[in-house]
Amino acid sequence: MADLLVPPAYGARSLGDVVPAVAHALGRGDVVGPAPTDLVLPDAPAYVVLLIDGLGANLLARHARDAPFLSALAAGAEAATAGVPSTTATSLTSLGTGLAPGAHGLVGFTSRVPGTDRLLQALAWDDRVDPLQWQPHDTLFQRLAAAGVAVTSVAKPAFEGSGLTRAAHRGATYVGVDRVRDRVAAVQEATRRRPSLTYVYESELDATGHQHGVASAAWLQELAMVDADAERLRGALPPEVRMVVVADHGMVDTTPEARVDVDAHPELLDGVWLLGGEARLRHLYCSTRDVPGVLAAWRETLGDRALVLEREDAVERGWFGPTTDAVRPRLGDVLVACTGDTAIVSTRRFGYEAELVGLHGSLTADEMLIPVLVA
Repeated sequence: MADLLVPPAYGARSLGDVVPAVAHALGRGDVVGPAPTDLVLPDAPAYVVLLIDGLGANLLARHARDAPFLSALAAGAEAATAGVPSTTATSLTSLGTGLAPGAHGLVGFTSRVPGTDRLLQALAWDDRVDPLQWQPHDTLFQRLAAAGVAVTSVAKPAFEGSGLTRAAHRGATYVGVDRVRDRVAAVQEATRRRPSLTYVYESELDATGHQHGVASAAWLQELAMVDADAERLRGALPPEVRMVVVADHGMVDTTPEARVDVDAHPELLDGVWLLGGEARLRHLYCSTRDVPGVLAAWRETLGDRALVLEREDAVERGWFGPTTDAVRPRLGDVLVACTGDTAIVSTRRFGYEAELVGLHGSLTADEMLIPVLVA
């Protein structure tokens, strides 16, 4: 099963390497340290990083006719990888910090708050958890801004000041906009400053994929709109400004038949006192004495539908990059990475997940491979 999974390319060509590559292209590599080993961007006085949530490299290749602008940029371009899990909170934090999940600590859509029986839901956050303590490292946005680079984040007003934004992207001047034309204007204004880095976040493609699936007419229509918006943004910028288009993960459609509801399999919950993660990559929290039994039960039930590993095995395989002692207890004692279109749901604990069509989080190529497109 490991042969079916894509390992993250931390330090070489992963999402966390994009901003370091941009910093070197801006002539400020001294701020971020060594350049990624397999990601070099052209020099420019200003960069725009457009992140399209959910636009996996494989999805773009399959639907090239629906996204002619982005597909033309993708011709001959090598894909990069997301981190593990291939999910938004983890990826956005890697982008903003340049760190692998084992260092920045955002290790899933939900993960255990150490010393408690609570899960931190990273998109909604938790007022009892300080984002600056949960993710204490200076972001690359902070470091670049301190070095004289004008750093701007352009996204929906609703995301300003959120726990995730503070953990992942603090240090950037936030510009909250809803309409595409306002986004273009905000980016135009931000890129007039030199040197500058402008980060732009597009969320609608991912939302459509979750609701309708990536094989749906609704998703293809949204892809065409996102493609046109990206072309419009590029056309509004002067030629000396470079734009790099990336994604945080891809997506896999699931069916009701492909979902394993743990609430219908009591043997899967024996010894598990907290179920976390997400449907495609579960964190199972259990006592040390229960780990062998949990491993055996999940492996027997799932077979080749998932790779089930102890935490230290996953860490040794490099799933999370170098992992600190502070982050380790946030990881499940057992990790379950789905293959194919399998999803591990709990209708009692996470009822909303069981209603989604498109999912992500695991290490399959459709989830892990992301585009890096330079315009």
